Amino acid sequence: MRIAILDDDPALAAHVESVLLEAGHNCATFHSGRKLLNVLHHETFDLLLLDWNVPDLTGIALLGWIREHIEKPPPVILLTSRSAEEDIVEGLRGGADDYIVKPLQAVVLAARVEAVLRRAYPAPATTSIETFDNYVFDTSLESITHEGTPVPMTSKEFLLALLLFRNLHRALSRSYIFDALWGRRPDLPTRTLDAHISKIRSKLNLRPENGYKLVPVYAYGYRLEKLLPETVV
Repeated sequence: MRIAILDDDPALAAHVESVLLEAGHNCATFHSGRKLLNVLHHETFDLLLLDWNVPDLTGIALLGWIREHIEKPPPVILLTSRSAEEDIVEGLRGGADDYIVKPLQAVVLAARVEAVLRRAYPAPATTSIETFDNYVFDTSLESITHEGTPVPMTSKEFLLALLLFRNLHRALSRSYIFDALWGRRPDLPTRTLDAHISKIRSKLNLRPENGYKLVPVYAYGYRLEKLLPETVV
């Protein structure tokens, strides 16, 4: 998973990042709340770990902005030295999915991060078949059928299509998609993603008349939308 860490203590932020990297996550660390806020305008994260007491823009203030401005906000864990009952209540009522009081214990942090991620992103069924209306994905064969007809796909096209369907109505940033398909910082031209998106849209007929719409999100990335029956022309 892709996780953002906000803490103005560089040593603590580095410790949190090392724990999460060891657990297999990708991390981006920020020491400024405003810097993270700017990045959230054009980046997707699966989880945010926010320190309450960052001087320039507190974690609790940033949490309020996230809940108000991100259509499908990622889960948030507050990391803080504030242990008073009223602070914990304020944080959870403000929209935090969990609340961890410093000092941190590495095993507890890793376990609570995994628990929040499991709730937010339930694991696909153990079967290799995933069905989205008339689209059937076979993850073992990396194959797709639409209305019973096989759709020729490359491996990358299959993985991109599955990522989009698993994240219906969630805007995914370009770098998030690149990380998921090609790894971090791939040496690829930006048009590579656009070409794959175009092929998927065409091959799967992701158009309003078919009940789905694959749309660009300006200066951000792409979002796959499932349309309500009354909106399909």
